[in-house]
Amino acid sequence: MTVWDDLVGQEKVSAVLDAAARDADALVTAAAADQPLPETSKMTHAWLFTGPPGAGRNQAARAFAAALQCVSPDRALGGAPGCGFCDGCHTALLGTHADVTSVAAVGSEILVKDMRDTVRKSFTSPANGRWQIILVEDAERLNEKSANAVLKAVEEPAPRTVWLLCAPSIEDVLPTIRSRCRHLNLRTPSVEAVADMLMRRDGIEPEVAASAARATQGHVDRARRLATDPAARERRAAVLKLPLRLDEVGACLRAAQELVDAAAEDAKQLAEEMDGKEAEELKAALGAAQGGRMPRGTAGVMKELEDMQKRRRTRTQRDSLDVALGDLTAIYRDVLALQLGTRVALANADAEDALERLARAGTPESTLRRIEAIAACREALDRNVAPLLAVEAMTMALRAG
Repeated sequence: MTVWDDLVGQEKVSAVLDAAARDADALVTAAAADQPLPETSKMTHAWLFTGPPGAGRNQAARAFAAALQCVSPDRALGGAPGCGFCDGCHTALLGTHADVTSVAAVGSEILVKDMRDTVRKSFTSPANGRWQIILVEDAERLNEKSANAVLKAVEEPAPRTVWLLCAPSIEDVLPTIRSRCRHLNLRTPSVEAVADMLMRRDGIEPEVAASAARATQGHVDRARRLATDPAARERRAAVLKLPLRLDEVGACLRAAQELVDAAAEDAKQLAEEMDGKEAEELKAALGAAQGGRMPRGTAGVMKELEDMQKRRRTRTQRDSLDVALGDLTAIYRDVLALQLGTRVALANADAEDALERLARAGTPESTLRRIEAIAACREALDRNVAPLLAVEAMTMALRAG
C-alpha cells in the first residue's frame, strides 16, 4: 500500500506528486555531487494544495512529504518513492518525523509567534531525512505578520527545504506567496470513491459506507467519522430533526442552545484528552518534580500553554458547529431539489419523509432564504460573533423562511 492510496479520487494529483518525488531524488544526488541541477525537474521548493473541505488537501501534502522522505530499500533498484512501509514513510504519515514540521491554526489565526521557530527551522539542514519539510495545514489562517514571515522563507529557501501550504482556494493565500508555489487543485471525490475507500480501508459494511459517503457528499474525513462513530451519527440524526421543530420562538431558542451545547461538549472531550497530557509533559520538560512546585520563571510558559489550549477549545467548538451547519445546508439543498422536481440524488435519503414534509410546507424561494441564513451564520462565526447569538439568529430566520 503506497502513500498515494490515501488520496481518494485524486489520480491526477497523485501522478504529479509521484513524478516530482522521483525528480527530487535526482536533485538530492546532484546537490551531493555538486553537479548542476536538472532543468526539466518537476520538483520545486514550494507547493500550494487547494480544494474544497474534505477533498484531502492535508492528506495529499503529508503523502508527498512521506514520499520525499521514503527510505525503502527498493529505491536503489528503481522502486517508486512512497512505499508506505519504511521508517521515513511511516513517521512522516504519523507526524513524528524529525524533518517534517506541521503547523496548524490553534485558534482563528496562525500567529507570528507560532511561526518563528518553524521559519527558523526551515533554514536548517535535514537532521536525518532527505529534506526539511514544512507543512502549513491552514495557510488561509496566516495573519499579516505570520504570512510575511512565511513569504521571506519561501522567497529564499534553504537548498534542501520544501514548503507545503494547504488552503481552500488559491485566493485565500497572499499573491506574493502563491506566485512562488506550484499549485495543485484537488477536487471533491465522488460518493462512490469515498464509499469504496470506507469498505476497503476501514472494513465498513457496504450499506453503511454508501450512506455515510452520500450524507457527507464526498467529505472523506467526515464520512469516515460518520461510518465509525455512533456519537457522530446521533448528532447528525438530531440535526436532521431540527427543521421540523422550529414552530415557535421558544423552540428556536432551545434548538440553538442544543447545537451550541453539543459543539461545546465536543470541545470539552478533546480538551480532556489533550490538555492534561500536554500540561504534564511541559511540566516534566521544565523540571518540575512529580506533584511538586514548578521551578521559578516557568509561570509564563505555562500561561502560554493555557492560552493556546483555550484558543484550541474555541476553534474546536466552532468547527463542530460548522459540521452541523453543513448538515443543515444539505437538508435544505435536498428540500430544494424536491421542490424543483430535479433528479439530483438526495444526500439525506434516509430522511426522505421529513424532507418531503419540509418541501410541501415551503416554497423554493423560502428554502433559498433558509440556505442563505445558514451561510450568514457561518460568516458570523468566522467574524467571532458569540456562537449562541449567531445560531439563535439563524434558527429564527429558518422559522421565518
